[in-house]
Amino acid sequence: MNSRYIDSLREYTSYFGLYWKMFRVRKEYTPVSVSYGENKEQYFLYYEPERVITDKIIVWVHGGGWNAGSPKFFDYVGQCVCAQGYRFISVGYRLSPKYKYPCQLEDVCRGFNAAIAYLKKNGIDASKIIVAGPSAGAHLTSIMCYCRKVQERYNVDISNIIGFIGTGGPYSFRSDIRLLLKQLFKDGYDRRNGEPAALMGKNHIPMLLIQSRHDGLIDFACAEDFANRAKEVGNICEVYSVTDRKNTHSWYTAGMFLETREENKGLDKFFSWIENK
Repeated sequence: MNSRYIDSLREYTSYFGLYWKMFRVRKEYTPVSVSYGENKEQYFLYYEPERVITDKIIVWVHGGGWNAGSPKFFDYVGQCVCAQGYRFISVGYRLSPKYKYPCQLEDVCRGFNAAIAYLKKNGIDASKIIVAGPSAGAHLTSIMCYCRKVQERYNVDISNIIGFIGTGGPYSFRSDIRLLLKQLFKDGYDRRNGEPAALMGKNHIPMLLIQSRHDGLIDFACAEDFANRAKEVGNICEVYSVTDRKNTHSWYTAGMFLETREENKGLDKFFSWIENK
């Protein structure tokens, strides 16, 4: 039995524990829901902590294979981040297979712009933004942060983004996610136009790529591909290899927010990297 098969099996058997812990999270913070489009999936949730400890704001885009998930489903992430004293925005987007790429990217960019406008409207300093996302969310946000053509097309100002964190991202399409990609892209679409490693250009945003060598869905090499491209163009990049026992795809990408910094080294790396920006 090869290690890839074992890692995939561990991924699928991890869901019960993940959901059991997820639905036990106490909802101490009530987010504000803000629509940025007519579709029900085009909204973001804004979380305000009781005591703000920093002027850095985290804008997060959920994963779910581009075909599942929502900000409301991942409320526990907002609860965790807010408890650390950060303002937090969770952006939703239209899902595949009903909506084909680049609808998801368009929504993330529109949602980001709407979130920044919301912060400014409410007198909140939006000059220090950390953009983050797991899995499909890492794919979409990495393109938004590092592709100039996308920024120009959707009028995204990245000057206020001081860091990018991607966890478990398919930055190159070497992983065996053919079914998900078939659902995401129209037949005949040139997938290089949706592949982060092919779209990256040089800019000022440093990146942290959190990736597991025991991810049963996304190869560790996807992070290496993105890091190598960053090196080629001169972008600052750090790759962090997950060492936590719960190192399956779902657990280290989003499940880490169900644990404490003391329990989860990946989560501690997430926050410590932001603290040092």
